Amino acid sequence: MNQIATVSSETIIRPRPGWIAIDWRELWDSRELLAFLVWRDISVRYKQTVLGLAWAILQPVFTMLVFTVIFGNLAQMPSQGIPYPIFVYAGLLPWMFLSTAVGGASQSLVSQQALLTKIYLPRLFVPAASVGGGLVDLGVSFGVFAILMAYYGVVPGWGVLAVPFLILLTLVASLGVGLALAALTVTYRDFRYVIPFMIQAWMYLSPVIYPVTLVPAKWQLLLAVNPMVGIIDGFRSALLGTPWNLPALAMSTACACVALLFGLFYFRKTERRFADVA
Repeated sequence: MNQIATVSSETIIRPRPGWIAIDWRELWDSRELLAFLVWRDISVRYKQTVLGLAWAILQPVFTMLVFTVIFGNLAQMPSQGIPYPIFVYAGLLPWMFLSTAVGGASQSLVSQQALLTKIYLPRLFVPAASVGGGLVDLGVSFGVFAILMAYYGVVPGWGVLAVPFLILLTLVASLGVGLALAALTVTYRDFRYVIPFMIQAWMYLSPVIYPVTLVPAKWQLLLAVNPMVGIIDGFRSALLGTPWNLPALAMSTACACVALLFGLFYFRKTERRFADVA
């Protein structure tokens, strides 16, 4: 009788070394999950709060009032011939979105440990949902800004058509920085204490309370390596009709895209150990 020898085989699964390509097909197929996570982030943010969505109005308005008193009235900060309250609020529109989105995204993996350890999903969606949820606050802030423009009698010109592009650019910068910080925070927990100071310093390096023209012309392009420089200046040009600084906007656009690419690939590179350290 013939004997049949069975040779057992072993399959060893190891994490892939180096940079891991992004599975765009998987992200597209799971897009409904991203929409659900964004909606959940918005619901959790305002659940069991006394003022609810009113926080999206009070935070930028209160910040505008404080900046107007300190920098507009006391420090006499120039505002390119525009009333300072509306000048600073135009800068706060993209800045408040970015600071909220980056702050939320950086803590998202730490606060969603169950998602990382119990089920599989494209983990890029966890910080991305925090960034997407900030769009609701941005929409509410734009409503307040429209009221301010009507009060001061400011009518936007054709430049307002560039606002969707500027919002997209703010989203790109926020997502890039948020992904990188989320990956760092889940690995090095004490890094989360650095982020609030980093965001605060970033605000003063961005022209939120002052115009870009206050910086000498020879340094403006270098300053625009900070993506928020071109974005904030672009918002003012689009909404208030100030002169466009196209070189600064081009530099900030390129840096925002680089930040997104770095954030995506760094997140993917470190993703393999999230479940172990979460």
